[in-house]
Amino acid sequence: MGDGRSVTPEPAIPGWRVMLSDAGRYWATREQPFPNDVAEGELSSPPFRTVDADTYGQLLDEVHHQEEVATRGMS
Repeated sequence: MGDGRSVTPEPAIPGWRVMLSDAGRYWATREQPFPNDVAEGELSSPPFRTVDADTYGQLLDEVHHQEEVATRGMS
């Protein structure tokens, strides 16, 4: 049951669900939470489980940044 408008706009990002809003903005949500020891910080500081961007390339950069921040937080 869908309206036919939902599309994955570009190639998938492993571990992330990519969406394109009706306004043309790209969004990605991490399918699994970051490990607890990383995600217990303030909600206003990275890593963020959901990010957005104007272009797919910017979204990909942002996803990579969040994964990098999470990796640094675990070391």
